[in-house]
Amino acid sequence: MIHVVGHTAVDHISHVHHLPERNCSTHIIDRQVFFGGGAANIAAGIATLGEAVTLISCVGSDFAGGDYDRWMHKIGIHQQFFVVPDTHTPTAFMFTDDKGDQMTFFEWGASKKFTDAEAPALPLVHMATADPEFNCRVAEKSAFVSFDPGQDVFWYTKEQLESIIGNADILFANQHEVQQMCKTMGITKEALLAQVDTAIFTMSGDGSTLYTKGTPHFIPVVPVTLADPTGAGDAYRAGFLSAYVRGYSELTCCRIGTVTASYVVERPGCQTHLPTWDQMLERYKQPFGSLETPLAGR
Repeated sequence: MIHVVGHTAVDHISHVHHLPERNCSTHIIDRQVFFGGGAANIAAGIATLGEAVTLISCVGSDFAGGDYDRWMHKIGIHQQFFVVPDTHTPTAFMFTDDKGDQMTFFEWGASKKFTDAEAPALPLVHMATADPEFNCRVAEKSAFVSFDPGQDVFWYTKEQLESIIGNADILFANQHEVQQMCKTMGITKEALLAQVDTAIFTMSGDGSTLYTKGTPHFIPVVPVTLADPTGAGDAYRAGFLSAYVRGYSELTCCRIGTVTASYVVERPGCQTHLPTWDQMLERYKQPFGSLETPLAGR
């Protein structure tokens, strides 16, 4: 069982020709509403790939029995929710321009409950965007920790990042989040890498790099027609973690993450085009060849 901690949210995804400067405006060309939230996206990806997953999240009184709730039950996500009465389920407003750059505004809503919620002790947990202090408590109590600060990286203090990374077995981040973590902690990228055995840094359309004890291994992207980059990182993590618990090598896990992400970006929305394991396998063959035999399930 993979446990995923973090936000469940409703995503309002808009396309604009350009992101506005301060005190300026821009026209919205298209707007759509999707199921989202970084942790929920990862859980949905894991469930669709066929692995058992529990989502630990906060929702409002508007969630139970709704479309999103029914979708989670349909794909097999186990829910371990803090339900906050008279509060909205978190909502994200994302704006993507013609160049693929993105800006997000996030309404925490029910996620404020993370601040005083009791942290569980888990055998294997992936911590996505959530309250920093809650993530610190989860990391301290859990046996195996995967950490992804996501766009909440700006809310972490130096002490919080040091605490979580000190307890983390795997660190995920994109290039912007790496820069911010280094800035907050006052260290270099090399010093950050020295603190974790395994790190995966993604670079949008430029691929990703796996670092094992500081040694880099580059993974190229799988070329597809891009419709919307939103959710690619979450799908990558879902693919990696699903392969990891099946016992594949970390490099193969990254490749599986890359292939999983290639499906998601072909359509708008983070959960609208998630692959099954068989669909992932079919696409995996062209860039990476036959899938190796896993060592053993973790």
